[in-house]
Amino acid sequence: MRWMGRYAGYNAAAFRKDLLSGLIVGIIAIPLGMAFAIASGVKPEYGLYTTVIAGILISLLGGSRFQIGGPTGAFIPILFAIVMQYGYENLLIAGMMAGLMLVLMGLFKLGAFIKFIPRPVTIGFTAGIAVIIFSGQITNFLGLRGIEKHEDFWSNMKEIGMHISTINIYSVLTAGICLAVLLLVPKFAPKVPASLVGLVLSTLVAALFFEGQVATIGSSFGAIPNALPQFHIPEITWERILNLVQPAFVIAMLGGIESLLSAVVADGMTGSRHNSNRELIGQGIANMVTPLFGGIPATGAIARTATNIKSGAVSPWSGVIHGVVVLLVLVLFAPYASHIPLASMAPVLMLVAWNMSERRSFVHVMKTKTSDSLVLLITFLLTVFTSLTTAVEVGLILAVLLFVKRMSEMLKVAKVLPDPEHKHEKVMAHMVREGHDCPQISLYTIEGPLFFGAADMFEKSVMDSIHRRPGTLLLRMGKVPFMDTTGESNLARVVKHMERSGGRVLLSGIQAQPLEMLKKTGLIERIGLDHMFEHTGEAINYALQHLDVQKCRGCKHFAFRECAALSSTGTDSERNNLLKSGKRANANNLI
Repeated sequence: MRWMGRYAGYNAAAFRKDLLSGLIVGIIAIPLGMAFAIASGVKPEYGLYTTVIAGILISLLGGSRFQIGGPTGAFIPILFAIVMQYGYENLLIAGMMAGLMLVLMGLFKLGAFIKFIPRPVTIGFTAGIAVIIFSGQITNFLGLRGIEKHEDFWSNMKEIGMHISTINIYSVLTAGICLAVLLLVPKFAPKVPASLVGLVLSTLVAALFFEGQVATIGSSFGAIPNALPQFHIPEITWERILNLVQPAFVIAMLGGIESLLSAVVADGMTGSRHNSNRELIGQGIANMVTPLFGGIPATGAIARTATNIKSGAVSPWSGVIHGVVVLLVLVLFAPYASHIPLASMAPVLMLVAWNMSERRSFVHVMKTKTSDSLVLLITFLLTVFTSLTTAVEVGLILAVLLFVKRMSEMLKVAKVLPDPEHKHEKVMAHMVREGHDCPQISLYTIEGPLFFGAADMFEKSVMDSIHRRPGTLLLRMGKVPFMDTTGESNLARVVKHMERSGGRVLLSGIQAQPLEMLKKTGLIERIGLDHMFEHTGEAINYALQHLDVQKCRGCKHFAFRECAALSSTGTDSERNNLLKSGKRANANNLI
């Protein structure tokens, strides 16, 4: 039924739109697929295999009608590091494991949780990846020779510095021509795929005028086969699985984040709504199948998805057609692709890096000069100078710690007294001061979440009153939106201390979530339902009715106006004598 729902009302006119958009996106995907594969340290045809197989499966099985899947720039540093450390065969196994993880994430409904990754973290590692991609193409742009590739940024920069004297002017000219086309074509012919035009034009110039002077795909990687590879299951061992758990998890997480971000972008452009869990399952299946044909990990491609929508796509068939177009080009024109200079591929990837750099968002967050700025900067620097895994882990931990700190600062515990004009309802914190208090009733207003980051501060704030052993501790909790088990535990200790001193705890205005927490832990029974009130005025009336009149007689503060007169525990004569004893004048002065 879901399948039929996606194509309800589909007709020939819709198919023509999908055909056109699929053709356009397919043409755009061809150079990108090869470029991403080369930058990831594998042969260019593997990028095309991924575009074909993963692209078709993601469109058919994913949760977004407009998603275009395939190899992306975000994967480049991760895949390159895996190839360098484990080899191509193990990259295929890691991709399959990542696919399985994505399927499980979707089945366990974790799609919504991935969206909760803080924006500064995603901007930070995306900008860091852009720097790595851009810097990684300097070698091909300049045509440097004798370069040894490394996993870390600094080593690669040192290699460039050491071999800068080997610069090839023909490579620079070839790259310059492609770059000029990439920059000019969108201005004068925005619907023409600039990357394909740039590759074709610069390749023709290099073949006619610089033949043998510029490194090509064929001279570096050999001829590109004009067919899909044979079905092959990598040799999977338990030892390999254990060694590849961490890189596979990184691939799965980044793939999940990228695909859902792309789906959100598509939703914003079309007004549609994707199914995040179904999208993860579709991405997972695609990544489990693609390695069986030699393909590398894939995810949703934001730029190609946006192009698909702008080109008039109506349904997932545009994504299927895009994969078929790449397959036809692979079969018919693969031998010609071997003549493409590596210098021509460099500007394409550099422009991809520039477009994905999140530079405006980066500057915007940094201008705020908040804790988000710190998270962003640290995530960015760690992505560039260490690894994406380290960057995301540290970024998330730092973001959580700073969030906890901010939330804990939101909790406010203020001791208050009833307003003299509206003593049963209104309370004012500024009224409590030395010499102006009630020894029998302590009343506090709690504002903010009562959770593990702030629960200790709450307990310390009210303990001073408990040590003076008031008969009643009233907590106004109308502004406490959330309570976790740590906050409940600290509240339970406060209740326990009050019980030991023979006092009682009253709660007023408690919200639904904290109330549910008290019910689940049983603390609500210990406090007593008769000690819980919807309004503070009701709780104050209850407290006043249970005052110890004898203690009121000796009270030096008498902060509550006519508190003894309101108490039901004393006799009429006791209350009248108390009010006539001069204490009332003292009370009026204090209030």
